[in-house]
Amino acid sequence: MNNVNGFLILDKMKGCTSHDCVNQIRKLFKTKKVGHSGTLDPQVDGVLPIAIGKATRLIQYLCQEKTYMGTIKLGIRTVTDDIYGEIIAEKEWPNLSHAELNEYLNDFRGTISQIPPKVSSVHINGDRAYKKLLKNEDFVLNAKEVTIKKLVLQNWDQINGKIDLMITCSSGTYIRSLARDLGLALNSEGCLFNLRRIKASGFSESSSYTISDLEKAGNNIVKSVIPIKRALQHIPEIILSTEEDIYFWKTGRRIPIKDPNFLTKELNHSNNIFQVLDSQNDLMGIGNVNLHHEKFLQPKLVLNAI
Repeated sequence: MNNVNGFLILDKMKGCTSHDCVNQIRKLFKTKKVGHSGTLDPQVDGVLPIAIGKATRLIQYLCQEKTYMGTIKLGIRTVTDDIYGEIIAEKEWPNLSHAELNEYLNDFRGTISQIPPKVSSVHINGDRAYKKLLKNEDFVLNAKEVTIKKLVLQNWDQINGKIDLMITCSSGTYIRSLARDLGLALNSEGCLFNLRRIKASGFSESSSYTISDLEKAGNNIVKSVIPIKRALQHIPEIILSTEEDIYFWKTGRRIPIKDPNFLTKELNHSNNIFQVLDSQNDLMGIGNVNLHHEKFLQPKLVLNAI
């Protein structure tokens, strides 16, 4: 199956790492060229986009937004900021109505500053934070800006101190940190009780397959693979129609923008990144339109370079 190129949306089970999933897909598709987008912790299940073949080179261009369904448990703080860690603090939670709790959530909507959990994979002086924690080292993590686009209160269980949320957020957002910080905001403690990712890289759980599904598929397993172009449909397209432009592209040279209307028609999205296609609508790579001085298309990633 070395000619398979595209994305597979895996429904990861609890208990296995993202790396474990990659290894399983390598065996099923009989190829080494497999990668994943957006690591999921072993205790978290749900959508894990897997890249196969040439798609591994395009992971960075996938949609970065993610959506989760999660439950936060108030009254407990742990060393890992989730229910699986050692308890380091306990405190009663306040008596709140659904509307009052929703008002507190306003402080976590939009762009916020967030300190990652100590069990995260953030680098500190060349070492991962979770490795330092395992060695009982004392360290401080810096806050970072993240964006929580949607934070919907699904249910509030006052008796058991459990908050069910739907969260749509930017890449790099830690839901465990949200649980910890919401507990503190409520003059209590908080940790993540349960989490499932229901959408990532533009794909939802309705498009996903479990490892068991794939094992049962046999020779039809390739039908589970999503074409690269479909996965990149959030990125606008540029079509190169002349042999000269295509040759320039394949040899990594910049190409002047000849259409005077192009700059007003197309350059309305962030980063000025485009899918570059040939006249047969086949993907040739990813380019950036430079707006300084001469207007031109600059290759960033060239497939089938010569």
